[in-house]
Amino acid sequence: MTPTARSAGLLAVGALLLTSGCAALSDDSGSSASGSDSGKVQVAAAFYPLEFVAERVAGDLAEVTPLTKPGVEPHDLELSINQTAALQSADLILTEHGFQPAVDDAVEQDVKGEVVDVEKVVELRKAEEGHEEGHEEGHEGEEVAGDEHDHGETDPHFWHDPLLMAQYAESVRDALVDADPDNAETYEANAKSLTEDLTKVDEEFKAGLAQCEIKDVVVSHDAFGYLDKYGLEFESIAGLTPDAEPNPAQLAEIGEHAKEHGVTTIFSERLVSTALADTLADDLGLKTAVLDPIEGLSADTEGEDYLSLMRQNLDALKAANGCQ
Repeated sequence: MTPTARSAGLLAVGALLLTSGCAALSDDSGSSASGSDSGKVQVAAAFYPLEFVAERVAGDLAEVTPLTKPGVEPHDLELSINQTAALQSADLILTEHGFQPAVDDAVEQDVKGEVVDVEKVVELRKAEEGHEEGHEEGHEGEEVAGDEHDHGETDPHFWHDPLLMAQYAESVRDALVDADPDNAETYEANAKSLTEDLTKVDEEFKAGLAQCEIKDVVVSHDAFGYLDKYGLEFESIAGLTPDAEPNPAQLAEIGEHAKEHGVTTIFSERLVSTALADTLADDLGLKTAVLDPIEGLSADTEGEDYLSLMRQNLDALKAANGCQ
């Protein structure tokens, strides 16, 4: 190869690498990952319930970047270069420590924005005994399939209590006011409106589940513990995350529990496989239905929001448990 040809080839390779590098730092719409020139407050929300709060409280005054895209199970999140850049440049970061290890790791790096961590501003309930560990033990201490995401001693699924969502919204409002004091009145009004909506949903659950013939509910994973404030008791097939699979003895125990308490329906969920719930329901001759953990939106729920999904869950529980 002549020196001229070799130089031309090197230039071509350099141009390709430069183009690839630029592409890696842009999102699907082609916008830069380094931030926005809109002048709006930049908010990075770790997963859907936090995104919902941000969008309601901020309104049009902020650009909210969801780190967990629709259709992705939030526990499985792996951050892209663009998402990591969004976290580093955000004015405000909404997260829940212990729920998504990838986000926790990124936040511990060089982020400039204020972090509103659920764990620090909401009183989380304790995890049910046996679900707080990262694994169960089989015979002779042998480990069996279990929850690889150890949430510690607390249950992270706080958003199933609308009043705790309202509590978190207050912290988001305060952080937005700190970041953008000129629009404090708007943030305060938006937060008040959201709190009213959340309070209404809480009242609907209280009334709707006050008189149920059946008090027990069997769900696919332990995401609904906060709903026990309304008088129901939840038995989960898996642990605090959907990938925590029970052993045969545990499945048999859940089946006996369902029979003893007159359970009519085994609830599966969106975003993860329904195989365990379907198998258990088939073995017991029971119906199946969907109870959405509202950890994220899916192709089936892209037109819904937190409030409408909570109401769908209420209707499903009333139908399954004979609530008047």
